This record gives sequence, C-alpha cells and structure tokens, in this order.
Amino acid sequence: MYNETVIDHFNNPRNVGEIAEKSAMGQVSSPVCGDTTFIYLDVEDGVIKDIKFKTFGCAAAIASSSMLTTMAVGKTLDEAKQISNDDIVKNLGGLPDVKIHCSVLAADALREAIENYEKEHQA
Repeated sequence: MYNETVIDHFNNPRNVGEIAEKSAMGQVSSPVCGDTTFIYLDVEDGVIKDIKFKTFGCAAAIASSSMLTTMAVGKTLDEAKQISNDDIVKNLGGLPDVKIHCSVLAADALREAIENYEKEHQA
C-alpha cells in the first residue's frame, strides 16, 4: 500500500518532538479520520531555523508531517507558505487516494503555525 519513502518517513520520522522556546505553533485535526498534527516553529529573521512536529495518526499522516518538516526547514515564511499538500505527496513518491487528506493535515498545520507567528509579530 505504501512505497519505500513513505515507510521510511513513518519508521524513521524526521524532526519529531516539540521546540521548548518555539516562535509559534499550529494544530490541525482531520474531521475525516480524527488524526491531529502539531507543528512547532523556531523562526529567526523570517526564516524557519527549526521545525518539529507531533502527529497522532496513521502512517501516512506521520510520513507527511515528517516530509513537510524536511521541506520547510531553512525556508523563509513566504516560501514555506507555498508548500502544498501536492508537494508533500510528490516528495513522498505518492500516497493512496484515501490517504491524501493526511498530506493536507500537515500542510494546513504549517500554514496555521505561520499565521500564528505573523499575528504575534506584526510590525
């Protein structure tokens, strides 16, 4: 059902955990399956210096969050906002159609974290 990349990101998730001195956090839950993803950001000068996640859900949800964090670290907030769930799925090498909503969960949690950061740090 899952390819090697998805299985690798599920078995060896990158950037799992929380950031104690986080700049912002986003949390999104899926009404489809009940999975929940938390994204924690450490932002410096508009750049994501560190990103961590906690996902309570299936293999696809965990793999999607893991892949997202590897894609977002080092990007500006504007660049990170452009990461779509399609980008996550492509970088994972695909997901079954019934699991696409898991990639949406990760992308939406990142966008919420960025929005929360921007609200708190308006000029």
